[in-house]
Amino acid sequence: MSWYRRTKLVFDSLRRNINPKILPRSHVPSRVNPIGSSNPSAKFSGFSSISSREVGLRSWTSLGQNTNRIAYNPFLSVPKRNYYVDRYQVRHFKPRGPGRWFQNPRTVFTVVIVGSVAVITLYVGNLETVPYTKRTHFILLSKPMEKLLGETQFEQIKKTYKGKILPAIHPESIRVRLIAKEVIDALQRGLSNERVWSDLGYASTESSLGGGDKGVKEMERAMSGEDTMTDMKWSKQDQVLDDEWIQQSRKKDSKAHAASSHLEGISWEVLVVNEPIVNAFCLPAGKIVVFTGLLDIFKSDAEVATVIGHEVGHAVARHVAEGITKNLWFAVLQLVLYQFVMPDLVNTMSALFLRLPFSRKMEIEADYIGLLLLASAGYDPRVAPKVYEKLGQLGGNVLADYLSTHPSGKKRSQLLAQANVMEEALMIYREVQSGRRGIEGFL
Repeated sequence: MSWYRRTKLVFDSLRRNINPKILPRSHVPSRVNPIGSSNPSAKFSGFSSISSREVGLRSWTSLGQNTNRIAYNPFLSVPKRNYYVDRYQVRHFKPRGPGRWFQNPRTVFTVVIVGSVAVITLYVGNLETVPYTKRTHFILLSKPMEKLLGETQFEQIKKTYKGKILPAIHPESIRVRLIAKEVIDALQRGLSNERVWSDLGYASTESSLGGGDKGVKEMERAMSGEDTMTDMKWSKQDQVLDDEWIQQSRKKDSKAHAASSHLEGISWEVLVVNEPIVNAFCLPAGKIVVFTGLLDIFKSDAEVATVIGHEVGHAVARHVAEGITKNLWFAVLQLVLYQFVMPDLVNTMSALFLRLPFSRKMEIEADYIGLLLLASAGYDPRVAPKVYEKLGQLGGNVLADYLSTHPSGKKRSQLLAQANVMEEALMIYREVQSGRRGIEGFL
């Protein structure tokens, strides 16, 4: 039975080398042929001098040479490793989990450089110079979008106050249209005739917007001042009520070209609404709206021209677009909230024009531009400080509509009366009164 024992030991040693955990090492003899065996006639006596370790190595070698012919065994397969081998035959293992780009300094540097270039390009490409003051401001809202929103808002106003809009032949409508025409003609002279507009006309009383009462309540809240965006934050620099920054800006950028391309293709129109609201405004699309409540307080044409010139100054300086850009986070929040009430992006965003308060710096710019337009239109610019002082003295609910977006006060009127721009406005006024056409390019 010696040949049987030898054969069994050989197969046991092979099985042990393939899977060492099947048999403990202590149960396997060190040699196939036990020490002291004296059977010289055994068939497999040649295996008596081969150790089990050597048999295992040979078996693994033979298995490695025939891997292409061995069927796949999931119990004997080696798990796939995520690594690569370099030219020195060194295996580099990649970390498990999602890759973190910020851990690579080269990737971080590339992202920072590309991002910085994109931000600088965006910022520089959207810088504009305000007429007269030469202040540089950053605006993200595009000119076509600004114009579209202004036109949409104008149609919404006509829809909201349907039946209350005075006809074009009404005396108050004719009066306001003539005053606004003189202001617009002065604006054209102030821009050195760079823009050629058609004659200012009276807008149609019918709205081109359909959809029933959609957006009417939103418009009424905006016009009543109940939903003014008073929580919008302005920097301390924007709230300074003086004109030192204007003189510094004009000296620093005296040769800067004022931005006026947003006025291209504008069709100026005026509309008078029979409502006891003390307010007036000029939308970015050149649409001027005046309420009869304002006409009841200011009887003279010079006073009405002061208010209209101020509102046109806001449109010329693109103050609404600047306000939306500076308070973009708040404007986006307003859009999201009002989508549940009025799911119309254009109508909702255009309502921001009437709820957006202006900073002190914007108000001063509009005062100065409006003062120059007032003088070039042939009205005494010394009336303007009295108008703002009169607005400050009204108080109560009568002035709530105007002050919701136009802060006013005695200090503001005193500043305008003592400012250097008053001297320039008086010089333009004297030129007009002398029978000349007036100074051009003053903006």
